[in-house]
Amino acid sequence: MSEETQGNTQTPLEDVEEALKDVIDPELGVNIVDLGLLYGLKYDDEGTLIIDMTLTTAACPLTDILEEQVASSLANVVDEHRLNWVWMPPWGPERITDDGRDQMRALGFNI
Repeated sequence: MSEETQGNTQTPLEDVEEALKDVIDPELGVNIVDLGLLYGLKYDDEGTLIIDMTLTTAACPLTDILEEQVASSLANVVDEHRLNWVWMPPWGPERITDDGRDQMRALGFNI
């Protein structure tokens, strides 16, 4: 995969994912990557980062807060990004990483 798009160097997706670990779900206190809310990362033909992401529930009132956190965490990482909210497959606790489970236990969750 070429990392050059119209003269711009794209940030490797691993670095993008690492930056997104700074986005903390306000209700659960764990980052969106380890919670399993991140469904996919890719660049479109114009070099815009497309983030496929979900929430723990479709009725979650924190969409705006998470969008602001994502924008802030990526401000110095990518030139442009777009959040694509995905609802299928629905999120479930089985998507939480081992690190996420450790973080949740440290916060007092029984998982």
